[in-house]
Amino acid sequence: MKVWDKREYKNLDDQIELGTRNIKVALRRLRRFAREGAPTELDLDGTIKATAHQGYLDLIMRPERRNKINVLIFFDIGGSMDSHIKLCEELFSAARTEFKNLEYFYFHNCLYEGVWKDNRRRHTEKLTTWDVLHKYPSDYKVIFVGDATMSPYEITYAGGSVEHWNEEPGGIWLERVNQIYESCIWINPIPERHWEYTPSLQIIKQIMGERMFPLTLEGLDHAMRELSR
Repeated sequence: MKVWDKREYKNLDDQIELGTRNIKVALRRLRRFAREGAPTELDLDGTIKATAHQGYLDLIMRPERRNKINVLIFFDIGGSMDSHIKLCEELFSAARTEFKNLEYFYFHNCLYEGVWKDNRRRHTEKLTTWDVLHKYPSDYKVIFVGDATMSPYEITYAGGSVEHWNEEPGGIWLERVNQIYESCIWINPIPERHWEYTPSLQIIKQIMGERMFPLTLEGLDHAMRELSR
């Protein structure tokens, strides 16, 4: 039975103090710097050269150096993911700090035709997944965060969702994301040693082209290397 009227989810807190700064360090591998905008930062080397050339103090300014990576994150929320809230909040906080051009959305279990930004209003303020895929261009780096633990039919069948009637299988939507975005990965909070025992996890891992990484420091390091290709 579908129970969408009974479940209430809580938004992830991206303002908490991290339990470890190492998550930020791992995420920093995914960077592409550029200097854009107003010249607000002192260019020390340029100032020294200009001063030596002019014979008087000549201050040279330059735009601030910013990370130009565009990141799109989809968080699985509710159900079995409740056990991983603290770890996901730490990842969310680190990502908001490290990636200035970041957009995020929530889904439950598997990606379907709708996503949302606020779990308190997820029934009334849903966004269509097509609109999201059309809005953010293919140069975005896409990250799914979820345990991929569900009944296999939630991925492979229409109407498989436990919360609503989905006209298309969730796996179709995951395949579409992979077709649009060249850099697309899945980060899983479940320890990798347990993955082989979950059929739905194996299905999603296959759809993602084996680009699934554990939510550990080593896993994040490998994940950022993959997105940097």
